Amino acid sequence: MGNAAKNSRENTGAQATNFIRNIIEADLAAGKHAQRRWSGKPGLAPQQLAGPLDPARIRTRFPPEPNGYLHFGHAKSICLNFGLARDYGGRCHLRFDDTNPEKEEREYVESIIGAVRWLGFSWQDEKEDNLYYASDYFDWMIACAEYLIESGNAYVDSQSADEMRQSRGTLTESGKDSPYRKRSPEENMLLFRRMQTGEFPDGAHILRARIDMASPNINLRDPAIYRIRHAEHHNTGNRWCVYPMYTFAHPIEDALENITHSICTLEFEDQRPFYDWLLERLAEGGLLQRPLPRQIEFSRLNLTYVVLSKRKLIQLVEEKHVAGWDDPRMPTIVGARRRGYTPEGFRLFAERIGVSKSDSLIDYTLFEDCMREVLNESAERRVAVLDPLPLVIDNYPAGQSEECFAPNHPLKPELGKRAMPFGRELWIEREDFMETPTKGYHRLYPGNMARLRHGFVIRCTGCEKDGNGQIVAVHGEYLPDSKSGTPGADRYKVKGNLHWVAAADACPARVRLYDRLFAHPAPGAGERDFLEDLNPDSVRVVTAQLEPALKDARPGASYQFERHGYFVADHVDSREGAPVFNRTVTLKDSWERPGG
Repeated sequence: MGNAAKNSRENTGAQATNFIRNIIEADLAAGKHAQRRWSGKPGLAPQQLAGPLDPARIRTRFPPEPNGYLHFGHAKSICLNFGLARDYGGRCHLRFDDTNPEKEEREYVESIIGAVRWLGFSWQDEKEDNLYYASDYFDWMIACAEYLIESGNAYVDSQSADEMRQSRGTLTESGKDSPYRKRSPEENMLLFRRMQTGEFPDGAHILRARIDMASPNINLRDPAIYRIRHAEHHNTGNRWCVYPMYTFAHPIEDALENITHSICTLEFEDQRPFYDWLLERLAEGGLLQRPLPRQIEFSRLNLTYVVLSKRKLIQLVEEKHVAGWDDPRMPTIVGARRRGYTPEGFRLFAERIGVSKSDSLIDYTLFEDCMREVLNESAERRVAVLDPLPLVIDNYPAGQSEECFAPNHPLKPELGKRAMPFGRELWIEREDFMETPTKGYHRLYPGNMARLRHGFVIRCTGCEKDGNGQIVAVHGEYLPDSKSGTPGADRYKVKGNLHWVAAADACPARVRLYDRLFAHPAPGAGERDFLEDLNPDSVRVVTAQLEPALKDARPGASYQFERHGYFVADHVDSREGAPVFNRTVTLKDSWERPGG
């Protein structure tokens, strides 16, 4: 973890105010989980109870479904779950909740593994490797379902989906019992096993928990727990034709893995009663070890200028509003990496925003500020001229050059200095010259003097124009005794300080100037189509002139382009000797605050 993130934790006192940390600390103080046993791998109670005491003080998990690419909201959950395990001497499991064969792919599994590692977390240590697949638990889930049938807590319903929907009731009206609710355990077991052998088509039967059709919590009105699906699974192939519902599978997965604190977002709060009911019934039957996992909910991440809805992200990709899932404007972790956002910045952001029980909208500027804070500390400095205009030093000998020296990082003198070639012809920013200056303008204009940063003081003598009156070159003369770092250079007091690159040694490169994908802080607010809020200026591509030290930039390396912001060498499009740079974030926030 970078110093910025460490300092943030020390200064904010987030650990003391985090309600989830308070729950964990109370559980640890009470010794709630001290007698748990762990066989070294997931399993039912008899297997776990035969093992030694669990060496992990707590166990958390990050359980994504491998049906898409992870986004910023997942990053918050990753930082939270892995961070809690790290801070309390525990373990965090990476578990793929792959119980839906129709939407899941191996591509997403690999992407998720890469994202967690990139964020700086691991499910492995010298003693344990806690990477799991829910689909490896299908045999145990079948055993749990059959126990519920035997104990009278589940039945096979043969109603159609529409009939079940109509009999479920509403938030104000009780549901109605299925006509199949009184089937005997023996009849239910026979039907469920015939479902497993593939006798029935999809939708012919469904296994439901038998709880209470009059419950005020609609999630307890005999929820479905197993359905027929004749589909190939990415991990188990065609072995199964029945698959568990998520709300049935997830609590069982937690219990099999000895999870102590099952942390999820607020939309699962209404499902917690079923989570607890199911685990209690299975523990009563001796299938699961006590104490059982505890589900804790927190508010999901909501950011201004961002959409995190999977449906909307898919629409952006499929309709080609972006270049793909890893487009640097996308709020995906693969996109963030290409943008140059850093793992340290994500971890710092997660600490800054903390966790709460109430939904709130986080200003995107806070996210960008965290990235700036980390990059300011870590990124070496370089010079890039993004809108190049030639500057000719008329009194500098043609064909001659010399070296000027610039620090690699002003806050880290131990990183030394780099040589910047200086010659007769240079590139400067077009905005650094005005033929007729406005009031307060201190850069180049005829008769004015300015310093070339880390180089010489020059006096502007004029400019050249083309047939359309456009300025095509600036001319000036240098003062030979004004070179930065030499005796007497300080006697020249000028207000303007310009960035430059020697034309003979410059590296031309494609630079993508990325901005926010949406121009409105709440894309699609009200009845508006969220696509109407796309920012037409979310990317602009320029051919810049870079100092020669950037020619061999390593793909993925981040730099501060002095004056312009933080940039990363694109790890996809950069080639040896021909880097392509993406702007990560500007030096300062240029956006108005929402409601400002």
